[in-house]
Amino acid sequence: MRHAKSAWEEPGLTDHARSLDASGRASAAAMRGAMVALGLAPDLVLVSSARRTMQTLHLLEPWDETPLIEVIDTLYLADLGALLGVLHSVPETLRSVMLIGHNPGMHELALHLVGAANLSHANGDARRLGEGYPTGALCEFTVPGAWGSLGEGGGRLQRFLAPRDLPGGD
Repeated sequence: MRHAKSAWEEPGLTDHARSLDASGRASAAAMRGAMVALGLAPDLVLVSSARRTMQTLHLLEPWDETPLIEVIDTLYLADLGALLGVLHSVPETLRSVMLIGHNPGMHELALHLVGAANLSHANGDARRLGEGYPTGALCEFTVPGAWGSLGEGGGRLQRFLAPRDLPGGD
């Protein structure tokens, strides 16, 4: 999941300290409702230490079953290689992981998991994903192999939800 929409009008704040704006808070709340309705509940949440990603996480709570939550500084503006490195270190005993981060890395990761060959003839959610990864959007993948061997084309895109797809979303 990419963090929800953040505010830019707070002068003097670093990028890391930017918070969500009202629309971002509404989008995250709408995404929480969609996740509950779809039965999406991670075993582990890996989240960037940036304020806007932490606020996004808090708006997705409470969970029916509280996941392990790991705040990782290196996820802040992480690129594809760093994101894959974090996913490769996930213990094999965990079946579902939620990563909350930033673009362009999150978009690059999602495209990588779909795989370039699959994108060339994509339709539906994969086509939409190819067009962009808006704030607050969520990609759900099935990963059939081990976390440690996750690579290009290693995920099956189950759904791509953007806040604008949801009632009360952006």
